[in-house]
Amino acid sequence: MNMDLATIRIKNLRLRTFIGIKDDEIQNKQDVIVNVKIQYQAEQAAQSEDIQDALNYRTITKRIIELVENNRFSLLEKLTAEVLEIASEHKWVSYAEVEIDKPHALRFADSVSLCLSCSKNIR
Repeated sequence: MNMDLATIRIKNLRLRTFIGIKDDEIQNKQDVIVNVKIQYQAEQAAQSEDIQDALNYRTITKRIIELVENNRFSLLEKLTAEVLEIASEHKWVSYAEVEIDKPHALRFADSVSLCLSCSKNIR
């Protein structure tokens, strides 16, 4: 069987971090909502059921949580880029996308979000 890419989605990971440049943002943690999409060839994992043949989304999620909650960020761009680096670092990953929402960043808007993605040629 020739399988397409598998897509892992980490949806609405709700975390707290220091994000922003205003005094209250520097002094108080804020909510952020992280969404991650990772694509990789999962044919071997689908046939073997061996965890060693699969991309471990739990490990990736734990690393994202540690990064976000234990650091400070001035810019949403920097935070999103660092999460994307974690999401895309495994050699099997051919595509990764990260969107991070900052709720209540603007008056009259539910949130502001930033999305970054990267593609890799896998051989």
